[in-house]
Amino acid sequence: MFVELSQYLILMTAGAFLLGWLLSSISSSLRSRYKARKRDARDDRIRSLEADLRVAKTDLDKARTNFDKLEEELEETRGGIERRDNVITEQQSKLDRVSRDLKESVIKTRELRAELANRATENVHAEAKIREVETELSVAQASHDMLATGVLDYDTAEADEQAGEDLHPETRGAST
Repeated sequence: MFVELSQYLILMTAGAFLLGWLLSSISSSLRSRYKARKRDARDDRIRSLEADLRVAKTDLDKARTNFDKLEEELEETRGGIERRDNVITEQQSKLDRVSRDLKESVIKTRELRAELANRATENVHAEAKIREVETELSVAQASHDMLATGVLDYDTAEADEQAGEDLHPETRGAST
């Protein structure tokens, strides 16, 4: 069937087909240029919003990364604060213990000082009594020696009574 048609007709059909294709290409390119000039403002707005969305997503990723780093630092800081609080609490308890011990030591020291002062006073009184007794004994001994040597001529009975009255009750037994 194709063979029966004239070659001229075939060439004309092919030329018409080629011409149609060429005209449609030209018209399509002109239309696209015209449409490009008359672009809808909403399309530009959509493209702008999409670009802003991409930028916002990038910023969000950076912010999340920064947030994670800050959160880790916060946890480290909290741990450090807890350790510091524990050390402070421990030091405060030690300070309280030492303060209590110091107060108790001061009280004990005051009690010991008072006791030592009382003992010293008692010792001074005892030494004074001992010296007094020694003096009385030496006087009695001297009197006895004088009587024995005959320097004094008192009656020995009177002298013993007199010496017994002069001496304290503790020393009466020692002189006789």
